[in-house]
This record gives sequence, structure tokens and C-alpha cells, in this order.
Amino acid sequence: MRLPLCLAFFVGVVFTVSAQKVYQKNYDPQQLLISEGWMQSHKKQNYWYFYHPNGKIKAEGHYTENVKTNYWIFYNYNGKKEKEGRFLQNKKSGWWLFYDKNQNIEHKCQLKDNLKNGFCLIYKNEVLVAASKYKSGKKLKEWTNFADFKRDNKLSNLK
Repeated sequence: MRLPLCLAFFVGVVFTVSAQKVYQKNYDPQQLLISEGWMQSHKKQNYWYFYHPNGKIKAEGHYTENVKTNYWIFYNYNGKKEKEGRFLQNKKSGWWLFYDKNQNIEHKCQLKDNLKNGFCLIYKNEVLVAASKYKSGKKLKEWTNFADFKRDNKLSNLK
């Protein structure tokens, strides 16, 4: 009777240890930090950071069981914001913002399953200069005049 009870206790301890969250840092062969974040059951969980070889941040965002979810921000080699947006089941989804070298929004696009799907708005010096409409990655129409764009579309579709 004691053997099954001891075995059950041992199995319970092993399960508990393997399911614990552990903060993990990963290094390249030159011992430069390349990523850090939470692991649980050998899978990336919660918030993670990734780094360029120069030590500047490359990306940051959420994981759920090794799958990118929620909001992510990506940075260029100099640590300036490049793009940001949401992931849904490892795929870009919803509005994504893309930045120029001065950190101004260059364009923002609605994405679904990593493809442009909806509107894509193009800016120059923080002024809207063009807009396009996409479906499953294919451009349907382009506007270079804001009045025409407003006439052809409901602005509530830009939410």
C-alpha cells in the first residue's frame, strides 16, 4: 500500500516541477543575450524580449504556448520602432502601424492571416497622402485624394 502512495507522490512532484513558470535567458555562442522570457512546460509563455547582436531590442510581445498572441512591437537595428500590431494565433491581424526612420507613421494597414485585408493608409510627414483597399492581399482600389476616399468609403470602416 505504501509503494503506490509513494509513487503517486513522486509523479505529482515531477508534474508540478515541469509545469512551473521559469524565466529563461538565451544566449548566442558569443554569450550575447538573444532572448528572454517566461517558459512553462517547455513552451514560451507571457511576455518575451528579443535582441539584435548589438544588444538593442529587436522585438517584444506575448506568447501563449509558443504561439505569438496579443500586441507586438518590432525595432530596427538602432532600437527605433519599425512596426507594431497584434497577432492572433501566430498571424498578424487587425491594424498594424509601420514607422519611418524619424518614428513617424509611414503607413498603417488592416491585416488578416498575415495579408493586407481592408484599408492601408499611406502618410508622408504625418499627412495622409494615399489609401488603398485590399482583400486577401490583393489590391482592389487606390485613392490619392482624401475627398474621393471619404466619398467612396464609410470612415467607420477604419476602426
